[in-house]
Amino acid sequence: MSGLSRSYAVGLLAGAALLTSTACGAGSAETGGGAGGGKPAVVAAFYPLQWLSEQVGGPDAAVSVLTAPGVEPHDLELGAHQMAELGDASLIVYIKGVQPAVDEAVDADKAFDAATAVKTLPAGHEEAGHDEAGHEGEAEEHDHEVSYDPHLWLDPARLATVATRLGERLAAADPAHAQGYKDRAATTAASLGALDKEFTQGLASCRSRTLVTAHEAFGYLADRYRLKQVGITLDPDAEPSPARLAEVARLAKTEKVTTVFTESLVNPKVAQVLASEVGARTAVLDPLESKPSGDYLSAMRANLTTLRTALGCGA
Repeated sequence: MSGLSRSYAVGLLAGAALLTSTACGAGSAETGGGAGGGKPAVVAAFYPLQWLSEQVGGPDAAVSVLTAPGVEPHDLELGAHQMAELGDASLIVYIKGVQPAVDEAVDADKAFDAATAVKTLPAGHEEAGHDEAGHEGEAEEHDHEVSYDPHLWLDPARLATVATRLGERLAAADPAHAQGYKDRAATTAASLGALDKEFTQGLASCRSRTLVTAHEAFGYLADRYRLKQVGITLDPDAEPSPARLAEVARLAKTEKVTTVFTESLVNPKVAQVLASEVGARTAVLDPLESKPSGDYLSAMRANLTTLRTALGCGA
């Protein structure tokens, strides 16, 4: 183990032993548009897909979401009402690998897996080649039962592609309103393209390009904007190994990281202890797995502001 002794790493882990995920358990469906009026029922698995479905569906679709606000999507368990919603849905919008319960319940004939619309990244790709020991044992606990990283919504450019494909699927499902879906998909893709430009420009010149995050949710954001993600864990529910904590601490010190990023739905204790030990502060970087106080666009812009401050980006 480099940088820190094993006993030190064990102590660091013990000091953060209260790590738990908040807001776990089943979430009830929240209706975005309501059924009725002959509108196609679109069921979104969790918040970013709900936002996208509402933007593209507009007044022509009734959008609901399976994961209630404040619930960690990975922990979702489906109740009878949610199973009935899935059965009645015209289209189910999900990302395979985020929610095992949803993966098992969807009807492939009426499901739109957003991961099929874009080029995906390997799971934990930022860690490849330098930390096999650090993640030992975590993979077995990791809920993402796919070979790719499913957090694709954190790249606005990829989400714009998903918007276009969603418009096509809705147009096929509801030909009477096909042009409306396509027009709204184009408008949504343009808004996401503008957001992508803001991130590209805002992160073009930064003193640091390393993100130390509570869990590895930001691989697509890092890939798109030439950043390096160093996640404490692969999974928000997983407890990091002593070896992993030691490795992250060593990297944080070597690369002079000033901020360790926490999340609103994950207990920040481990991140706070790590930040204290390496002389850094903490800040919340929202993975947008649950509904924020505003919407997707405003939350992503808040993330950009947080990143620019933490990474020391130029004006």
